[in-house]
Amino acid sequence: MEQNQEVLATLESWNAGKPYTSVLNLELPAAIGCIRYYAGWADKIHGQTIPTHSKKFAYTVKQPLGVCGQIIPWNYPVLMAAWKLGPALATGNTIVLKPAEQTPLSMLYVADLVVRAGFPPGVINIVNGYGRAAGHALVLHPNVAKIAFTGSTITGRLIQQAAGATLKKVTLETGGKSPLLVFNDADIEQAAKWAHCGIMSNQGQICTANSRLLVQSGVYKQFIKRFVELVEAHKLGNPFDEDTFQGPQITKAHLEKILSYTKGAVEEGATLETGGGTRGERGFFMQPTVFSNVSSSMKIYREEIFGPVVAISSFDEEEEAINMANDSEFGLAASIFTRDMQRSHRVSTRLDAGMVWVNSSTDSDFRVPFGGMKQSGVGRELGEAGLEGYMQVKSVHVNVGLEL
Repeated sequence: MEQNQEVLATLESWNAGKPYTSVLNLELPAAIGCIRYYAGWADKIHGQTIPTHSKKFAYTVKQPLGVCGQIIPWNYPVLMAAWKLGPALATGNTIVLKPAEQTPLSMLYVADLVVRAGFPPGVINIVNGYGRAAGHALVLHPNVAKIAFTGSTITGRLIQQAAGATLKKVTLETGGKSPLLVFNDADIEQAAKWAHCGIMSNQGQICTANSRLLVQSGVYKQFIKRFVELVEAHKLGNPFDEDTFQGPQITKAHLEKILSYTKGAVEEGATLETGGGTRGERGFFMQPTVFSNVSSSMKIYREEIFGPVVAISSFDEEEEAINMANDSEFGLAASIFTRDMQRSHRVSTRLDAGMVWVNSSTDSDFRVPFGGMKQSGVGRELGEAGLEGYMQVKSVHVNVGLEL
């Protein structure tokens, strides 16, 4: 992968409309780092010896599950594959990986790299196909011991139901509607910049995207002004231009779904600060869109849009902010911006989120567990925790003197 980064970045940009420079400078280094991190774990996985009593010896063995099915999404094909391949291989499993039907290209090249790297035939198998056919067959197959899935909550529910027929292990990383809280004492410039990257990067097609901005009333207008300036300044256009920040949405159908949300937000009474439509007649280019004065009953506040659309609401007190943040069926991530470290720890413990960032947003790291609460998924990926889902623990009891 390191030797072929430019080719991979080009394919990934063609694949998903991503800005080439973002793939080359951010996504691929993260994917390569993840693979290298888990390669380092391969000879460090072991069980325990457990003291019981003098005439018995007990220990545990951690063993691979066997064949693991992995279903990856279209928003980060290579990176999400690395997140899943790394721990599965480090723990001794074999893999059948299905890319999203929208983005098959880059993973076919990864398959070639797998062969060149010297993996034995059958260890890593990449199978393209539609979710309803290939994905469904993978989930139902009796010889597949585990399914790891990243994608929508709706599909995640269906996978969990189908996996129940054979009691497969599942790891599900699904949807999100992540809040970003800005308190009066926050560094507004930094809060606005992180919020901008956290929702507008990758065309807003990010599971952890901070799509709800909850801003304390004392800095509400100041924050919106600076945030809108940043949004209007970034370049929307050709993914292969060096200064492009935002490329096209993944498909025409997805673009139309996003537009239905922006239209509905106006009808429900939200204030459109900028954007709301498309750019040009060619391509699936969605204008970065900002709504303010959003109430908790509006669809753009409650439902995952998965696009460059953000809902901004105000709050007065800390308790109100926590309640607003937790008022969601999702619980993937959250961000807090404040200079008060006591507040940051206090609030982070009360947020219904599997991950909380303080004074940053969405900058995950392959060494740190990744996963959600509530309708945002089951299990954890990344870090040492990511290994556990690919192993089973066997307990061995040895009699060294007990007699009947």
